Amino acid sequence: MATAVTHPFTAELVERHQGTLSRALTAIAERDYWSPYPEFPKAYGESGPADGRAAFEALLGTTFAIEGQPTDGDLVGGEASPYGIDLGISYPHADPDSLIAALRAAQPGWAAAGPAARAAVCLEILARINARSHEFAHAVMHTTGQAYGMAFQAGGPHAQDRGLEAVAYAYAEQTRLPGSANWTKPQGKREPLQMTKEFTVVPRGIALLVGCNTFPTWNGFPGLFASLATGNPVLVKPHPRAVLPLALTVRIAREVLAEAGFDPNLVCLAAEHEGATIAQVLAVRSEVKLIDYTGSTFFGDWLEENARQAQVYTEKAGVNTVVVDSTDNYRGMLDNLAFSLSLYSGQMCTTPQNLLIPRTGIRTDQGDKSYDQVVSDLAAAIEGLLSDDARAAAILGAVVNPGVLQRTVQAAGGEYGELALAPRVVTSPEFPAATVRTPALIKADADKPDDRATFLTECFGPVSFAVAVENTDSAVRLLRQTVRAQGAMTAAAYTVDPEVEAALVEAALDAGVSLSLNLTGAVYANQTAAFSDLHGTGANPAANSAYCDAAFVANRFRTIEVRRHS
Repeated sequence: MATAVTHPFTAELVERHQGTLSRALTAIAERDYWSPYPEFPKAYGESGPADGRAAFEALLGTTFAIEGQPTDGDLVGGEASPYGIDLGISYPHADPDSLIAALRAAQPGWAAAGPAARAAVCLEILARINARSHEFAHAVMHTTGQAYGMAFQAGGPHAQDRGLEAVAYAYAEQTRLPGSANWTKPQGKREPLQMTKEFTVVPRGIALLVGCNTFPTWNGFPGLFASLATGNPVLVKPHPRAVLPLALTVRIAREVLAEAGFDPNLVCLAAEHEGATIAQVLAVRSEVKLIDYTGSTFFGDWLEENARQAQVYTEKAGVNTVVVDSTDNYRGMLDNLAFSLSLYSGQMCTTPQNLLIPRTGIRTDQGDKSYDQVVSDLAAAIEGLLSDDARAAAILGAVVNPGVLQRTVQAAGGEYGELALAPRVVTSPEFPAATVRTPALIKADADKPDDRATFLTECFGPVSFAVAVENTDSAVRLLRQTVRAQGAMTAAAYTVDPEVEAALVEAALDAGVSLSLNLTGAVYANQTAAFSDLHGTGANPAANSAYCDAAFVANRFRTIEVRRHS
């Protein structure tokens, strides 16, 4: 391994960020709320919003330069905002051979730096990203369709939390063994056996991050920082419709690495035209040892089957289910579900899709409610939440791609079944050209094969199904079957019956899905908090890993031992 890099700025970073790292290590052990990155826009100064917008607008119509990264001279681009703005940004293109050569050349010095220096550099990258959270919010908003408030939080501080969480886990796992140890074994009357043993963290190799269209930073930062903190160079391949947020990340990372005395080519950008296949080409290169991917099941399965030389971390599709048995806060349940189904137009991997409701009805604090009443009341709650177009646009955001829009059209046309609530067109006062649709709620029957074939397939976007089931026992069985067969990122349930709750918990543990019970306030099934909640489990087909636990980082390096007689 190369000689450790010593640089005054790196030493300064270690000292500067030691408190944050120590607090993060405490947070992942305690699992209480903590974040060093404020989630309120006003925390970033009075001029923060205007400065961020100006920085974003200054990028429009330009060539996004990445100084020192290999390029073949070609430019790629084509991002268009779901809010009707043509970004017009071009990015440097490079062939895989030159990118991989640059990443490999950069690795030795970074590998030799050690866990503390790497963690400090990663925290400085996150700190600089955090300082530009308003700029990132506009970048995320106009590539994903998230409304600004959500883009600021989920694309900014919450994504930064997930990155820091990954760094903390990476540091903890790399330092679990001592750097060296003295070993003495008594030999009775003879001299004891004495050995000196050294334990060195050795990175796996090049990491490939394949970004997604909907949450490029929130889903991208865990893998990026887990790989970087464990000594691996990272090649960032963004989704062609959401390049800018990760391009900004790459540029900032390269600036910090260079200032700290490391080769900036430890982090490179692999931008491509939409429809190109550079991800497939890179994924099977022998030099690529780690892959992080969020997206469709089809390509996720392809990666798991074909990228045999790499450790592959995937988050794919799933069918998230809610069991509705009974509640002591009917109004709160309806409002909570209405918001969960509406947030970002259902374009979250954690949005509930199937609501399993006994056809005989449920018990509530407002008396017994029939299946039809529950569905009708939920439809009314959604309509009430989204009745004002300005408020609706701030909750729904914009439709991210043509596939989601097509599903709303199919739902409106009755192709998925009887409509309890039809989607409607929302006009955004600020962005009239945006494509915004309210959720569709569809009635379904678990005993009808055609209905089952429809609602047991992921319908990504603002389409949900109110599924009539025989009884709560049937609902619990269907929950278990759905998670096992289709996968799920989350599950939720409402019940006041301790026996039902116990059955639900047993089903969730057996099927391998995280469960939220009786959410009636400002916590929703489709939201998770870094340092406390696990996103995914790695225990069902929807994902083979979780953000974030030790398993997410520990296989990104190996510990090699050298021993000698003392």
